[in-house]
Amino acid sequence: MRAGPAGRADRPDAGEAPEGAGIGLFGELARMVAALSEVQGLRSFTLPYPGLAQRALDHTVMRCLETGEAPPRSLPELWQWCRTRPSDDPLFAVPAALVSPGTTLVHPVGRMPTRSCLEVASHGPDAGVAAHARVLLGDLLARSGTEERYRQCRVFLARHPVVHQQDRFAPGWSRVAWNRVKNLYGPLPEFLLADGVLLRCPSCGLPALPGDSAASVPGPAAADAGIWCEGEECPRDAPLEPIREPDQAWILRRSLRWYLALPHRTEEAAREALRSAGVPHETLPGPLPAHRLRDTGPGVVDVQVYDRLQPALLAAHLADDAPLADRTLVVVPDALAGRDGYRRAFTDALPALLRDRLVLTTPTDLVPDLGRARREEKDDA
Repeated sequence: MRAGPAGRADRPDAGEAPEGAGIGLFGELARMVAALSEVQGLRSFTLPYPGLAQRALDHTVMRCLETGEAPPRSLPELWQWCRTRPSDDPLFAVPAALVSPGTTLVHPVGRMPTRSCLEVASHGPDAGVAAHARVLLGDLLARSGTEERYRQCRVFLARHPVVHQQDRFAPGWSRVAWNRVKNLYGPLPEFLLADGVLLRCPSCGLPALPGDSAASVPGPAAADAGIWCEGEECPRDAPLEPIREPDQAWILRRSLRWYLALPHRTEEAAREALRSAGVPHETLPGPLPAHRLRDTGPGVVDVQVYDRLQPALLAAHLADDAPLADRTLVVVPDALAGRDGYRRAFTDALPALLRDRLVLTTPTDLVPDLGRARREEKDDA
């Protein structure tokens, strides 16, 4: 066996790893990172390691022995691997058709799970972080009593990923909604604070952290330099917003920040596009933000909104939850859909029978794509 990247042992007697073993390990590490970061962040660990972390470390060592790689000696070293070793590293060999090359599980600046990590952790039978969000939203739906009250609560959650005591005096505050949803918030964890201050991204409203070399509360000149926020993709033309009394603030559960608050801006843009074009629609019942278009002809047309970095994993999620509509317009942010290969990767990952029923689009292209779908239906009639 040839020597690979730095640190790989030249071991001609090393056995060949089972096919797909690296993919399974990458998924296990993603689930470990996602779970442990909720407890204590990804900055320090002491012995004994939590059970899932020890198992992931053991499985990584076994994988290294199979491939002739020098194994990590501790959980902190494994953390560093998750921060620097991408999905296409020979240790994992995750195909580009499943996860974009260069994907890492821990953000190099924030040292928190990357969005792709949460998406990988949600891929599989238990659906991970996404399943947790759906359980929380399903419980909220049951407690709300009516669909209208539930929708009001869902909008409140999406617009308030972080709540400060002073927010109750701000315009738009709903005491009724807060009383229903406050159990979905918790105190600010220490690992999200920078010098005792929570920093909030001005674009997505989600928590942010400066890099080791950045100022704790950066000004405009440093707004894009060495900054991590949970949105990761945010263009920032303003400094991070400091929340200085963290003991008087609460933060939404992370699964809901990722699953509900993150795509909210895209959902609002999609609904505005439909309103501007005079396309009637109604919100579907259930925990997932989804809409059914009216007066679309004989076929049933739904709209679902997502903000996912990994198009193949999004396609797999949608294929697992086969759509009931004749056609579902899957709306993602314009910037994502415009990435090289994003649309093709999404389509290629769909089963052939669903490729005409699941159409990837954006808030900008939603109405034109709807018109195109209507013309295709008439041509088929």
